[in-house]
Amino acid sequence: MSQAAERVMARADILAAISETPDALTRIYLSSQHLQANQQVAQWMAEAGMTVWQDSVGNICGRYEGEQEGAAAILLGSHLDTVRNAGRYDGMLGVLTAIEVVQSLHQQGQRLAKAIEIVGFCDEEGTRFGITLLGSRGLTGTWPAHWLMQTDASGVSVAQAMVLAGLDPARVSHAARRADEIAAYLELHIEQGPCLEQAGLALGVVEAINGARRLNCCFTGEAGHAGTVPMGQRKDALAAAAEWMVAVESLTRERGGNLVATVGTLCCLPGAVNVIPGEVMLSLDIRGPQDASLDALLAELLTQAQRIASRRGLTFSAEEFYRIAATPCDRRLQGLLADAVHQTQGVSLTLPSGAGHDAIAMAERWPVGMLFVRCKGGISHHPAESVESDDVAQAITAFSYAVTALASA
Repeated sequence: MSQAAERVMARADILAAISETPDALTRIYLSSQHLQANQQVAQWMAEAGMTVWQDSVGNICGRYEGEQEGAAAILLGSHLDTVRNAGRYDGMLGVLTAIEVVQSLHQQGQRLAKAIEIVGFCDEEGTRFGITLLGSRGLTGTWPAHWLMQTDASGVSVAQAMVLAGLDPARVSHAARRADEIAAYLELHIEQGPCLEQAGLALGVVEAINGARRLNCCFTGEAGHAGTVPMGQRKDALAAAAEWMVAVESLTRERGGNLVATVGTLCCLPGAVNVIPGEVMLSLDIRGPQDASLDALLAELLTQAQRIASRRGLTFSAEEFYRIAATPCDRRLQGLLADAVHQTQGVSLTLPSGAGHDAIAMAERWPVGMLFVRCKGGISHHPAESVESDDVAQAITAFSYAVTALASA
């Protein structure tokens, strides 16, 4: 294991100890633990030769100046907040490896054509206020005004929490960066899935962050006595739903293209052991890296549901309640990261991200690229979250190569 990887692993342990509870890692936006983590990361940034500041929404930021002062920056980062009872690498690994990239340049006394900045985003998870990508939307200048009024479980508003943390709610817009200040954004993150582990690879390049569609669906038939209605005369809503659920699985598999579909909830009415289900409500969650193929799959699944309902003498309805577009990673940055990964591990794998990241917000203003690091069992958002130090060493090597090449141009 390299000294840099050893330092990252040790620092991840230090950050993991900064928690709301001693037995489970929880660090939420603008808590005392969040501010303490910011201070700790600020110290490491300063030791790596960076100028450090906390911005007006609570992101911790550092800048390693380029050859000429005021040059546009390559921005590296991820988040420092967590879900409740979290793992210690989701978000944090990206910030800590970025610091190692700068640390190496600083030790060599090397300056590049572009500056390098690092941001530890303050609230990607949305655990406290139910607002995701809060920190990164501070940088992009896309904070809706109503966010300041959003309250947590204790009734504390975002504005009140900011005041208590020494921030001024009236200065939220000061966190926004001009488009010309940043040339590109790169984020290193654990995969949060099993693909790299199954491929036997430490690193992979993200092609896109999946778009998603979520729907509430309903099959409506006719409830009836389980003992007296003949099988040929039934309008069983659950049987129709079951047939469709199997079709959702098989049609999505046939489509390929890294599309996934999940029926996660099911409610049968009237819900008695001796009554034929007359109504079944179920959810559908579908995700994929390209919006066109995602929408084509959704149309096919809904058509199939209508066919099943019609054949069985039932009705089917569906209401979409959530939609987020896919976020493609910049092709040039994908290529640069692929070259870096190829040099490091001999082969490069491209894969989508099924989870959301700060890169979603950043991509609205700047080119983004993402590098994934293998995690054990694909487990994330859980104390069992784990990475190998040798994989971290490879990640630092590849990330350094990509960042240096990008910042030298």
